[in-house]
Amino acid sequence: MSFWLTGDRPALIAQNAEIVDGYRVVNAYPHDSAAYTQGLIYADGFLFESTGLKGQSTIRKVDLETGRIIQKHSLDQTYFAEGLTKWEDKLVQLTWQSNVAFIYDRASFEMQTTYNYPGEGWGLTHDQQGLIMSDGTESLRFIEANTFRETRRLVVTDGGVPVKGLNELEYVRGEVFANVRHTDRIARISPQSGRVKGWIDLKGLMSKGYRPEPEAELNGIAYDAVKNRLFVTGKLWPRLFEIEVVPRQ
Repeated sequence: MSFWLTGDRPALIAQNAEIVDGYRVVNAYPHDSAAYTQGLIYADGFLFESTGLKGQSTIRKVDLETGRIIQKHSLDQTYFAEGLTKWEDKLVQLTWQSNVAFIYDRASFEMQTTYNYPGEGWGLTHDQQGLIMSDGTESLRFIEANTFRETRRLVVTDGGVPVKGLNELEYVRGEVFANVRHTDRIARISPQSGRVKGWIDLKGLMSKGYRPEPEAELNGIAYDAVKNRLFVTGKLWPRLFEIEVVPRQ
């Protein structure tokens, strides 16, 4: 069945990429326009964000309503931070090409341990069983949270064609939502088959006139499971948006 955030929609079996939904902005919130957003989650009533670039990489706790940074930890300048997710009482943060994941206490941001992994780290989320990681290719890696051992790998396809450039991830009601690099679309992916069940087209959400450079692209998805709220933002964006997914008939 196609994903539906608000109300009911007619039964629709998604077989290919012809299902492209739109959006409606529910709320717009301030966002640090200097934040090179690489990972975003909603937990404990706050946003947690991982920002990238060497010398600027951070992990931070942010007040949703005001955009105020409540807590921040800066990484060593050798690291380029990437995806972020929570696991139990911890935060897990990837790095781009350093092959290391940092594990923090969620309350204090105190570093607890690190894990190594092969290849690049891009996006990160989790389901009930463990972590789900992207590496910029068409693959999703499924990771055992307490050892960082890869348990399986899934190729994401749309109509049989691999979808490359999978970036920031969020697990939403049984589906993996993924930003696709250099696009304004979010792919809705089956974590069982890897098939793209549909797309969310966010074109026009942030005017290109407000994007200071080509890399200021859509890249940030957070889901509030308690209130069924979906948040999105981008690298260097001055706004973070709560949106509803709207079907296109």
